[in-house]
Amino acid sequence: MQTPAPVDYARAHSVEEALELLERYGPESRLIAGGHSLIPMMRLRIAQPERVIDINDLTELDYIRLVTNNGSSYLAIGALTRHRSILASAVIGEHYKILHDAENVIADPIVRNRGTIGGSLCQADPAEDLSAVAAALRADVVLRSSAGSRVVPAREFTDGPYDTVLEDAEMLVEVRIPIRPGSGSAYEKVERRAGDWAVASAGAFLVLDGNTVTDVGIGLAAVGADHGCAPDAEEYLRGKTLSADTIAEAGRLAAQCSSPSADQRGPVIYKRHLADELTRRALRRAAARAGWRVQEGN
Repeated sequence: MQTPAPVDYARAHSVEEALELLERYGPESRLIAGGHSLIPMMRLRIAQPERVIDINDLTELDYIRLVTNNGSSYLAIGALTRHRSILASAVIGEHYKILHDAENVIADPIVRNRGTIGGSLCQADPAEDLSAVAAALRADVVLRSSAGSRVVPAREFTDGPYDTVLEDAEMLVEVRIPIRPGSGSAYEKVERRAGDWAVASAGAFLVLDGNTVTDVGIGLAAVGADHGCAPDAEEYLRGKTLSADTIAEAGRLAAQCSSPSADQRGPVIYKRHLADELTRRALRRAAARAGWRVQEGN
């Protein structure tokens, strides 16, 4: 039977208290909300924090809002927003269906009922679905400490597998996703069984002017892409007329941006093929949602 190492427990009732506890107990303390990633790692003793700080009472971080400021708008999602709430949100579905696509294939209803967007991003698992989505959408994350707040692009938040740029006494409090009119987005994933970690996945976001790509984002998971994105494929698509050929080339470039490792889920060549194919599929679905007028032969 796997059991965690001995650990102390504390419960925070506000963001300020959580930050104070992080400062008091130092770098060997960890925040816990859903716990679906941290607890299994503790059972295997891969993670051995000296103290866990329960933040489930921080209802102030459980929200989904449409914010308008100086003429621009963005979706603000509190870090303790549960997966089930994101999946049920009409405003998220209206603007970014990619989030619903991803939430539908994250684990199972038990995990989706308790897991949080903040916990998913902070876990920084290389196969994490929402990290790929955040990279595709070029989201920002708001980090807070007792000294104040800072905003970090989601693509720069992860500093490697299971590692982020969070300081010792700092916590993620909000995810911000800019609203772009005329956009479409989609997420595609291959998994060995329903609810499993991805063998490979790809998220795509497109803004079209007619059939011309004016903005694009491509996020990848489980294939070793640097910062979870495919910048060469994005740069190629920007300004191009969308067609079957340009989508195929973007998929090829996305595969080149990947650097997968062989494991029980498949060899390198298979995962790189998936990066190509899933990028194509995600781009096609995103384009359709953005109003792509398919020409003959596309």
